[in-house]
Amino acid sequence: MRADPSVSPIPVAPAGLSRRAQRFVEANGIRVPSQDIRRHHDAWIGHGVPAAEIDRAAAFQDRWGGLALPPAPIYEGGPRILDADCPEGSATDGWSFRAGACRVSMAYGFMIGPEGAFGIDAYRWTPLHANADGWVESLALADHAGRWAKTVTRIKGEDVESLDLHGYEPVPEVQGLTDTWWRGKDSLIAVYRGEAVGFDAPQCLESHVYGGLDEWVLHGG
Repeated sequence: MRADPSVSPIPVAPAGLSRRAQRFVEANGIRVPSQDIRRHHDAWIGHGVPAAEIDRAAAFQDRWGGLALPPAPIYEGGPRILDADCPEGSATDGWSFRAGACRVSMAYGFMIGPEGAFGIDAYRWTPLHANADGWVESLALADHAGRWAKTVTRIKGEDVESLDLHGYEPVPEVQGLTDTWWRGKDSLIAVYRGEAVGFDAPQCLESHVYGGLDEWVLHGG
């Protein structure tokens, strides 16, 4: 795809993100040329895709299309570039569309589901965050916590279920569904259940505990 000289490679963070996520997108992201979903409208309609689903994919593309962000600490880094494609599904099962191509060969893809959730299409559809904003917020939080934590502890498998989250509160901006973040008095905990749920594989549970954080770091400034 030929680059559009009118499109700056320096992204402007979409409205509605936390200040932490805005800084993350604008300091670490790169905007690359992306396809215009709307030019496929008539062809997709001809293949039975509802107009409302095409509009939903186009809205995602307007907000996130062409944005390349640093890799996530799990899911083999997440989508390489956020980028929508033709919706697929049915009136019975609902419609989904791709959220972006994988960075490496994977047993699942990243999708935006019928209700707008960002998730993985593994053995079963598994929504991770309520929307793509939540995914980006989680990337920003992992980058922020990893940068400032005095210790980072990775826990896997059944040991994740033994985590004591008493006294912790959920981090609301990540809009966690299967995956969640928790804030304590001096630590942040990310709990990644997506692969465990998606493949019915408890051994894939994983948690990252970021310790030694002060009040500023806990809330991202």
